[in-house]
Amino acid sequence: MFPKKPERQGAWNTRLIDSPGIVGSQPSEEVLEGVVEDVLFRSDDGRFAVIRLATDKDDELSPSHTAVGDLGQIAPGENVRLMGRWTQHAVYGARFRVTSFTPTIPSTEQGMIRYLGSGLIPGIGPALAARLVERFGPETLDVIATQSARLREVSGIGKQRAESIAKAVRQRRVEAETMSFLHALGMGPATAREIVRKYGADAPRVVRDDPYIVAEQIRGIGFRTADRIAEALGIAGDDLRRVQGGVLHLVGKAVDEGHVFATRRQLHDGLEQLDVPTDALEEALQQLRTRELVTIEDDAVYPPPLYRAEVLVADALSTLANRPKAKQPVKTHDHTLSDTQRSVVEASLGTHLLVLTGGPGTGKTTTVRAIVQAHAALDRRVALCAPTGRAAKRLSEAAGIEAKTIHRLLEWNPATGHFNRNQRLPLEADLILVDEASMLDIRLASQLLAAIPPSATLALVGDIDQLPPVGPGQPLRDLIASRICTTIRLHEVFRQAQQSAIVRGAHAVLEGRVPEPTPSGTKGDGDLFVIAATDPETITDLLVQSLRRMSVAYGFDPLADVQVMTPMRRGPLGTIKLNEVLQEAFNPNAQQQSDAPASFRRGDKVMQLRNDYEKEVYNGDLGEVIRIEGGVTFVRFDGREVQYKADELDAISLAYACTVHKVQGSEFSAAVIVLHNAHFMLLNRALLYTALTRAKKLVVLLGDPRAMASASRNSLSYETNSKLLDRLRSLAG
Repeated sequence: MFPKKPERQGAWNTRLIDSPGIVGSQPSEEVLEGVVEDVLFRSDDGRFAVIRLATDKDDELSPSHTAVGDLGQIAPGENVRLMGRWTQHAVYGARFRVTSFTPTIPSTEQGMIRYLGSGLIPGIGPALAARLVERFGPETLDVIATQSARLREVSGIGKQRAESIAKAVRQRRVEAETMSFLHALGMGPATAREIVRKYGADAPRVVRDDPYIVAEQIRGIGFRTADRIAEALGIAGDDLRRVQGGVLHLVGKAVDEGHVFATRRQLHDGLEQLDVPTDALEEALQQLRTRELVTIEDDAVYPPPLYRAEVLVADALSTLANRPKAKQPVKTHDHTLSDTQRSVVEASLGTHLLVLTGGPGTGKTTTVRAIVQAHAALDRRVALCAPTGRAAKRLSEAAGIEAKTIHRLLEWNPATGHFNRNQRLPLEADLILVDEASMLDIRLASQLLAAIPPSATLALVGDIDQLPPVGPGQPLRDLIASRICTTIRLHEVFRQAQQSAIVRGAHAVLEGRVPEPTPSGTKGDGDLFVIAATDPETITDLLVQSLRRMSVAYGFDPLADVQVMTPMRRGPLGTIKLNEVLQEAFNPNAQQQSDAPASFRRGDKVMQLRNDYEKEVYNGDLGEVIRIEGGVTFVRFDGREVQYKADELDAISLAYACTVHKVQGSEFSAAVIVLHNAHFMLLNRALLYTALTRAKKLVVLLGDPRAMASASRNSLSYETNSKLLDRLRSLAG
């Protein structure tokens, strides 16, 4: 089920709320128009600048003003129109704080000379600019844009140079007109730039035709922002485009919450919450199906790629499970294996599909190593992979051979936008073993299964007591529930593992009990300590103190070795607030322009927030900012340097503190887990168990004991809208 929606907010034209991607024009806003004389300061990430602006007055430039705000890559010589309001700074005096801006095209002859000679138009300097304006007068820019051949009437301009100048001027004019149109609809600078980057000169037409489609295609524009744009464009509240936009928004929201599809009932209820007419729901669904924007099966409304993925996963898993395979002799000399572990190795040699699951300390790592050795002894080609870089590195260390992330194993091809390894070119391996398989969502599972050769064995290793995947669906859980393949669960906790308070604590949580801490005055491998506090400010102070003590007592680097985890992003103990505190405590700010917004700093711990196949970094990857130069932020991920331009920085976030969901598949030397009753909606057994099992040597549970008890008791099962289990059972039958 979807979580409870916000309360309704009245009629369509009065319920709209502000969005970070849109700026409302308010009565107190003023306009400042002129020429950029100089850029006095630009933050390293490019999201804040201080400029000196000279305003036009009777074809002359007046004394300059200071303007501050998100001004993109604005450059000296540009003509701009700024919207904002005047503020008084205690040190810097009067400053114009910009809420939005648009590049403009000058209309006076002096303005044209300054504009053309500023360096913004390649091939024109001040002298040539003056000659052009002298020749064509007030029509200069129109002549350049529409009659470029006439530029050759001016000495020093040949055919190629004329075409180059005309192209640059036309591009600047289109950009100015487009940005002006978007800002008139109330869009802020960052959102407007994103739209222009995607649609180019077609942006006004695309936005006018259907702002709701734009909302689905552009990050940062939600349904309510699209509503506000639609209202400005005169689109009625019962327009079918709005109903379709509401459906797409709700289907996307379902996917964000882990579902593979939304039901008609959920769409109906969701539209009511959005104050969208529900009587046109069926018509909207049929229109969207005709446009191939949704796939409908019975009561389920899918995004088409997820429907195809679910069908592929079901077919591929069923085919593997049903394909007969001759048993191979087991060649292993590891006499430490238990009978159950040995049965896993035997099963991997006698089937095409195997699932191995179990909690910490039950010997999954030893079993995986034995599987790899047994297949290698028979000269079978082995490919090891995991969803994240950290999990792949850990798998390599455990198995003694190279393991890759699934994305790298499948060989992403930037030129085609697809994986090289697929049904036409499957993987060249006899055994494909996937660790942390509980993290596989339906999309990644489909891409992997498409590349499994018919003769290979697929072994999925994971812990289904952990949180479900961040993405849609729960393929591993559905596969186990279907009982179509050999599934072996390791139960026995080995004696050595029992010495770890972390392992004991994790199993206690699975039994509904609060973990017991390491006895006072003792210290070992796998320590667990509990620090009780209920006040958020006190907890924050104790967090910083704990990280410093862990450095002294255990020698852990607070950034490299320890991961702080909390259930939520927002709130006084959410990741946003904790990251601000921890950044200032462990990576203090260097000098920067006063009142500039917070930005990344050299040495910051950061996380990639979404898959970026071009950069080869993926959702959940952790890195470190190594330098910031010329508006480009350089981040090191597993020894590899990745660059982020200013408009790409929303793909990473500070990672001193992360949500538990975001660190699935990762393992750290130590962890601090912050729990509070403010997190009550997310406190459950799977979350606490997942957090505990991320650390090898030390865990500090910090917060309200009542929250810890609540998480241990709550055996909430994460249910998702998916038909994979039904499909598997149907195919098996």
